[in-house]
Amino acid sequence: MAQVSKMKTGLLVRHSLTHLLIIALGVLMVYPVIWMIVSSFKTNNTIFSDPSLIPSSITFDNYVTGWKGYAGTSFATFFTNSLLMCAVAIVGNLITCSMAAYAFARLNFVGRGFWFAVMLVTFMLPAHVTLVPRYILFNSFGWVGTYLPILVPKFLATDAFFVFLLVQFMRSLPKEIEEAAIIDGCGKVGVYLRIILPLATPALVTTALFTFLWTWDDFFNQLLYLTRPDTFTVSRALRTFVGDAGAVSNWGGALAMSTLSIIPAFILFFALQKYFVEGISTTGIKG
Repeated sequence: MAQVSKMKTGLLVRHSLTHLLIIALGVLMVYPVIWMIVSSFKTNNTIFSDPSLIPSSITFDNYVTGWKGYAGTSFATFFTNSLLMCAVAIVGNLITCSMAAYAFARLNFVGRGFWFAVMLVTFMLPAHVTLVPRYILFNSFGWVGTYLPILVPKFLATDAFFVFLLVQFMRSLPKEIEEAAIIDGCGKVGVYLRIILPLATPALVTTALFTFLWTWDDFFNQLLYLTRPDTFTVSRALRTFVGDAGAVSNWGGALAMSTLSIIPAFILFFALQKYFVEGISTTGIKG
């Protein structure tokens, strides 16, 4: 009994230390976000002079001045632009990536293995390698200054990660359901729309969530292609707080708008967390 009690005590100590380490790492990762939120309520002259997480005085002027935006365009326009662009990107990825994944996972056609390998190669290719050719191509189309260079590729299944994710999930679905639907007279399109898509809901939600986060947080492409203030998104508009010399002229406004910018991502993630975890775990285990 003494030995069993000693083993239980040792196990409890190890679990306690593990949890303390995880909590410490979690606090370390969350601290910059907490500091940003708290500092958004401080005056500009106390943001760096007062490092405390409890501000000596609270002001909402940063949100007022920051919300005014840039060049006569308020952050309400920037938020609307970001939300609309994310919505279109989600629709594009869900439609085209699911169609491509269904073809790779369920259809037999000549060269399927070869084209799947080509798709994986594009997945492994750094995006910066194709940066210059893409810019030259879109500039020749007259698309620079619009959302087209960012949104049109979403309707061409260019995000190989999502195609691969959906392929792995669809391959895990039982073929008996598909075969029964075909026997009942359902064609390939019907199987895709009525059988595969409903069963692949967790993976589709994961795709939608990642698409939203990556499009919302994307800065480089938006900096490259969006040139007019009325087309700026949130991440592109936050760049306007930085002066020509690289110094931020309004830290309070920048932190206030940065705080507001993380709210949609938090709401979406926690609202879809159940499907997100299910989609990731099922894809990883059964893929």
